[in-house]
Amino acid sequence: MLSVTDPGRRYSYPDEVRFELPERDLASYQRAADFLNLSHADLLCVQHEFGIYGGAAGSYLINLLKRLRLPVVTTLHTVLREPTEEQALVMEELSHRSDALVVMSERGRRILEETYSVPAGKIEVIPHGIPDVPFIDPNFYKDQFGVAGRPVMLTFGLLSPGKGIENGIKALPAILQKNPELVYVILGATHPNLVQAEGETYRVSLERLAISLGVESHVIFVNQFVDDQELSEYIGSADIYLTPYLNPAQITSGTLAYCFGAGKAVVSTPYWHAEELLADGRGALVGFQDPEGIAREVNTLLGTPTLLHAMRKQAYLSGRDMVWSRVGERYAQLFERLLEAGEARPRGLRRPATLDVEPAQLPIWRFEHLQALNDDTGMLQHAVHSVPDHRHGYCTDDNARALLLVTQLESMGEPLEDLRRIQSRCAAFLNHAFQLDSGRFRNFMSFDRHWLESVGSEDSHGRALWALGTVVGLTHQPNLRNWAARLFERALPVMEGFSSPRAWAFAVLGLNEYLRILDGDLLAHRWRLELCERLLACFRAGADDSWPWLEDCVTYDNPRLPQALILSSRWLERPDMRDTGLRALSWLMQAQTAPAGHFRPIGCEGFWQRGEAPATHDQQPLEAAAAVAACLEALHATGDRHWRQQADRAFSWFLGNNDLQQPLYDATNGGCFDGLQPTGLNRNQGAESTLSFLMALADMRRLLDDEAATGT
Repeated sequence: MLSVTDPGRRYSYPDEVRFELPERDLASYQRAADFLNLSHADLLCVQHEFGIYGGAAGSYLINLLKRLRLPVVTTLHTVLREPTEEQALVMEELSHRSDALVVMSERGRRILEETYSVPAGKIEVIPHGIPDVPFIDPNFYKDQFGVAGRPVMLTFGLLSPGKGIENGIKALPAILQKNPELVYVILGATHPNLVQAEGETYRVSLERLAISLGVESHVIFVNQFVDDQELSEYIGSADIYLTPYLNPAQITSGTLAYCFGAGKAVVSTPYWHAEELLADGRGALVGFQDPEGIAREVNTLLGTPTLLHAMRKQAYLSGRDMVWSRVGERYAQLFERLLEAGEARPRGLRRPATLDVEPAQLPIWRFEHLQALNDDTGMLQHAVHSVPDHRHGYCTDDNARALLLVTQLESMGEPLEDLRRIQSRCAAFLNHAFQLDSGRFRNFMSFDRHWLESVGSEDSHGRALWALGTVVGLTHQPNLRNWAARLFERALPVMEGFSSPRAWAFAVLGLNEYLRILDGDLLAHRWRLELCERLLACFRAGADDSWPWLEDCVTYDNPRLPQALILSSRWLERPDMRDTGLRALSWLMQAQTAPAGHFRPIGCEGFWQRGEAPATHDQQPLEAAAAVAACLEALHATGDRHWRQQADRAFSWFLGNNDLQQPLYDATNGGCFDGLQPTGLNRNQGAESTLSFLMALADMRRLLDDEAATGT
């Protein structure tokens, strides 16, 4: 057995678990495939649910299946009728790489055929398994829970807002009018992800609701995980099982299956699994968010014992085909059929691939140095070696970069337990840096929290807009998004008077992220078009065949300029912007190629004046990170794998494929050295350098997620 381990957790697995898969370690999925290929296993049965496996929409699982030499049966616990693009890609690959797909309902079969075009012969319907328990009078268990002689209504499972439990509580006043002794048992701990994000806010809101309705003496919260035996006893004590779920598109509910098979009378909203399982009088269906309907059905059942008993008996008899022994037989028959019908697959390790087919592994995430550079005020600009340097204070540029990075990590599903404080502090820094009267951000602040200028540079303003737009487009935190959207709107108008092409490009990158979620904002659309037109006009005015650039000097953060045009051209449907950006980026990457073939960014010691040779000294991590992002944007726009290789080449500069053949990435703390100088590495690890490396690593990891999802 293989088991996926949540980030930051360690579990004491039973002996049956032979291999552990850290959720977000892509390499472990590849090693797991090799382990299975060398094992005595005949077949792999995958339990699939979005959110279990690492990568975009769980795409790391596809990397395992691509390397596997065994037949695969995939059991789908969720089948989405309207998947996201990433989810659809993963489902397409799962279908392609599985010998059979198991769903737990006929509706699941129809969705696979209609939405994903899965051949009917590849789909098997096997119901959700349940324990085989006797048909027992609920009063047998009630005394041990202190509810002897009282009607019991039960809801169980991990607590989260989608369960609609508030509607069960709202139904209680009407239920109690006719059944004044009823008690509603809400069994289960709050979902761990919800606790991490919001604490116990949802549970507390339910408790307050019960108190406000005067039904607190009729509600029991059991805030804990229970073992199988205790769960069986709680279910056994229930007269009625209630599932007031809010989402109709739920294809499977294990809690519903358990209670139905135990012979409980079920009152439920008509989500997909309930509609199918409770049809023909096997349960009672009520509308979504309908407390009155819940009260009506519960009172009818409790007031008509013959109806209640008949519903229980019908559910119990129907559930006999769902007990684990019968479900296990169905799976065994499927496995045997596949093994008999299929040809033996070759065993052993997969043939090693060259790096152009299977790129080298990426460094793991390390944030120790990033955290060291962040104090109660924000990101410190500089460090002496790895020791934060207080003398140079803070700047908006680095706080914007840090806010952007952490928000990107949040959207990628990376663990943020130790980084949310950085996100909050950097947001607060930008909030304080903004001056409402001028509409401008200040940039530099001393360590004693005094601003060193009245107005910051145009480029720092553009970077702040880039970070704010990214927060709007990618964060999962409503309050943070609302703050960012408001500040973004206030800071955007001054762009009218800006003359810096880099400030325009940074703002365009932010606008594209902002419009990811607020696509209806016509003002933002106009600003994106206006700033892109300005960039395009500068390229047309300053470029010629030998110098396809918009200025007479190539300075810093250069690839961001073509990146902004290439990215926007996809949404503006402007081939002229795309072609101009690709031409400039091709020229720039060629100029940043050393004779030996490695990436050599334009040096900051002189830059590159028109008609002269590019500077080679004081090469900065900022340039390599920008090159990675721009090349990946060109890859998305063209599909040309040449750009994938260019991004790899730029990223490998951090890892030692550079003029000095020395890594700039410090694997001991996640920091990055400040650059390459004639005398060797600049061993200081400032915020700009460290953030540049981490942003480039995030870009490369997203690429691997995309490739895993698409099978490329």
